[in-house]
Amino acid sequence: MLQERRNHILQKVTENGKVRVADLSRELNCSEVTIRNDIKNMDQQGLLQRTHGGAVSLENKVKRKYAAESIYRNTERKREIAACAYEYIEDRDTIIIDDASSSFYLAMHIKEHPEKRLAVVTNSLLVGNELAAVRHVELYMIGGHVGGHLAATMGDAAIENMEKFHVDKGFIGVHSINFDVGLTSIATPQMQVKRAILEASQQVFVLADSSKFGGGYVSVICPVKDVYKIITDSQISKEYIRKAEHEQIPLVVAGNREQ
Repeated sequence: MLQERRNHILQKVTENGKVRVADLSRELNCSEVTIRNDIKNMDQQGLLQRTHGGAVSLENKVKRKYAAESIYRNTERKREIAACAYEYIEDRDTIIIDDASSSFYLAMHIKEHPEKRLAVVTNSLLVGNELAAVRHVELYMIGGHVGGHLAATMGDAAIENMEKFHVDKGFIGVHSINFDVGLTSIATPQMQVKRAILEASQQVFVLADSSKFGGGYVSVICPVKDVYKIITDSQISKEYIRKAEHEQIPLVVAGNREQ
């Protein structure tokens, strides 16, 4: 019943471009609260975009272009973070962008904003695909074995290649942020790439939506204070904001940028 209901919602939003909670409630004979919960969940999965009183079809260039589901989760949060991160980039900067889904949205934001000319280094095939023909970007691809959920180069060859670069700023995603343990990665190959980016960059920014805070961990990349800024979205809990302030962790909430 749950999946049938959500399939119906997705079909309606695909056909009409938008839907209203009240209309869906009548059609499906269920409460508006149930429909709003469905829409919220589907928005987080990147299937549609939630609006006041309903939802609209996604209108973005990455819609189902790639198979990796993580790109389509929490899309609005990641766009919010990307826009904030872009403000820290100066014209003519050299930057590294890793293969995380949050970093992918930074690449998309760069693609759509030609006012800054940049040199971009990346191990992400998805980022490389999006930026390859962009006139205001000078692109450098990190070579090596391709693997991971989001196709990217990693392993010894990629690390050796990364060591040849020295950039102004690095932008990485993480599996989770644990204030007591540090920044964590899902597995060792990804951890090694992120550590190499730390070495190659004068400043490192972590792009992490609010769902990344807390939880378990597999591989620790580094202590939280080893990075220049952690940028998250406006839905982060006040508890984490207070803890970051107390422990002097460099947390930036998108929409409330601090220097």
